[in-house]
Amino acid sequence: MAEFESFDGVVLHYETEGSLAPGDVPVVLLHGFAASYEGNFVAPGITATLVAAGRQVIGLDARGHGLSSKPHEPAAYENDAMARDVIALFDHLGLSSADVVGYSMGAGNAMRFAQLDTRVRRLVLGGLGDDIGGPDTPEKVAAWNRRSQRVADAMDAPMDDTTTDMARRFVRFAESTGADKQALAALQRSVRTRSMGADAADVKVPTLVVCGDKDFEPHTLASRLPDGRAEVVSGDHLSAVGDPALAKAIVSFLAEG
Repeated sequence: MAEFESFDGVVLHYETEGSLAPGDVPVVLLHGFAASYEGNFVAPGITATLVAAGRQVIGLDARGHGLSSKPHEPAAYENDAMARDVIALFDHLGLSSADVVGYSMGAGNAMRFAQLDTRVRRLVLGGLGDDIGGPDTPEKVAAWNRRSQRVADAMDAPMDDTTTDMARRFVRFAESTGADKQALAALQRSVRTRSMGADAADVKVPTLVVCGDKDFEPHTLASRLPDGRAEVVSGDHLSAVGDPALAKAIVSFLAEG
């Protein structure tokens, strides 16, 4: 267990497991919305599978999540803050290269990091579809912001007949993980001028897009990537992380590097 100050002074928590083999690079894991490194990767056995395969794992708790600081101001989540947190983590650890695995929100952050920084060797995007990774349009950004506001409203106040099913699922998941709903609402209210991981063509590194068979369809996003491939495991957006096939797919893909 360790922590560091990010670019704006927000304190972030991370954990390192396994040892780094000579000539290898670590694997950085980025979790999803309302989750944490522990919940998204340790509990389902993904970290253990990577360590058993001889990989060193670095798991980051995103700002607003897990054991990291939880700002309640929307501005703290704007201007690519979460991708810049990953840059700060690489700088703090002196990493010249690493494989990066993200799930859901973490996949969007991983994708953006790969657009901003050249230190990614291989990239895995879990639970991410083409609604995130396709080309940005004003309509797409507006729809993304409307969805975010609905989730924020549900986090801030009691749910009623106007609460969408999607927002209800996010709130129930946040409550099940003991997340800070004020911080999550602030994240959702942050002003965005682009969707979470747009412009897939800018991601040049080998990339695996992997989703559950009851979740997003990964093939379209993979086809937009210059060096992308797709794989499907079992499960929906929340349960796919528990399919051992997901961990095996990650290990196999990263081993090609």
